[in-house]
Amino acid sequence: MSRLAQLVRQRLAERKALTQPKQGSTALINKVPEPLVSTASLELATEPLHEQIRQFAKQAQAAGWQRLQVLPLFLLPGMHVSEDIPAEVALAQQAVGEEMAITLLPHLGNHPGMNHLLAQQFRRLSADAQILLSHGSSRAQGNQPIEALAAQLGVSPAYWSVSPSLTQQVETLVAAGCPRIAICPYFLFPGGITEAIASLVEQLQSSFEGVQLLLGEPLGATTELADLIVEQVER
Repeated sequence: MSRLAQLVRQRLAERKALTQPKQGSTALINKVPEPLVSTASLELATEPLHEQIRQFAKQAQAAGWQRLQVLPLFLLPGMHVSEDIPAEVALAQQAVGEEMAITLLPHLGNHPGMNHLLAQQFRRLSADAQILLSHGSSRAQGNQPIEALAAQLGVSPAYWSVSPSLTQQVETLVAAGCPRIAICPYFLFPGGITEAIASLVEQLQSSFEGVQLLLGEPLGATTELADLIVEQVER
């Protein structure tokens, strides 16, 4: 997350530089402070999210900013996106008062360019069939965004925690005669689950002779993802 925040800050600074008047210009503009980008977390932090936001809002205000945007770094909607984070942002706004406007943006996975980013991932793997692998949700309609995204990409959806599982989808594609199958994990960063996915892919690979399973990487802290975040901020 820290690396991604650094990339976003660089992208914002580059855009600011492009909008500056050329040397010798007589145009009058208001001086815009340097972009500030920080990270916060809902869980496993020493302070609650609303306090992390409040502290950063004060820092931003001291630097000359009057508006703060909070972007939920989540790929899918859920309780955190729909309830927990809005409640924390409301508490932060109450603590800061009217001196600083705090705007909660749509979660990152809401960006329409996400399908293009995933399409690039699949093109790099160059396979006959593709699987988009997400964690999955047991909530009603919880997997609908993945179903819609997979349909846009023309790939098969699979889930780590619910059905259809990765194993089920691989078996289906192997039975259909696909010799090269690409698997794209729809996760932001590497972690315990992506390690477990890699281990499962190794097991599946040994079970299917003559079939090649190609496992992609999580989205990661890349300039492409940073560009998507900047676009989400500016939409």
